[in-house]
Amino acid sequence: MLALRGITWLLLLHSMGEVISRGVHLPLPGPVVGMLLLLLALRWPIVHNSVRVVAEFLLQHLSLLFVPVGVGVMTHLDVLGQYGVRIAIVIVLSTWISLAVTALVLRALMRDEVAPDAAALTSTEASTFNDSANAEPDHG
Repeated sequence: MLALRGITWLLLLHSMGEVISRGVHLPLPGPVVGMLLLLLALRWPIVHNSVRVVAEFLLQHLSLLFVPVGVGVMTHLDVLGQYGVRIAIVIVLSTWISLAVTALVLRALMRDEVAPDAAALTSTEASTFNDSANAEPDHG
C-alpha cells in the first residue's frame, strides 16, 4: 500500500509540474517543475516514506529502463550511421564543457569558503604556519 501511495505522489507531482509549466508558460519542461515540487514535498514524512519505497524499487530495476533506449537506437541505426560522428563529437564536447564548468564552479565555491579562514590569520600567525609547514621533519 505504501508503494501505491509513493507512485501516486510521483505521478501527482509530475502532473502538477506539467500543468504549472504549460499554464504559466515556463521555459522549463513539466517534468523538471515536477521534480522541483517533489524536492519540496520530500520534507514531509508522509511523502518521503512512501516515495522512498518506490525509489528503492526503481533503483533495483534501473537496468530495465535502458531497454527502450536500446530499442530506439536499434530502430534508428541508419540515422546513427549518417550522423554518428557528429553525435559523438557533440557528446564529447558537451561532456568536457560540463566538467569544466563544474570544476570552475567548485573552485569558486571552495575559494569563498577558504578565504575567511586565511583572512583570520594575522601576519605573524601566517608566517609561523608557513615556516612550520615548510620545515623538514626531524627523523632523529
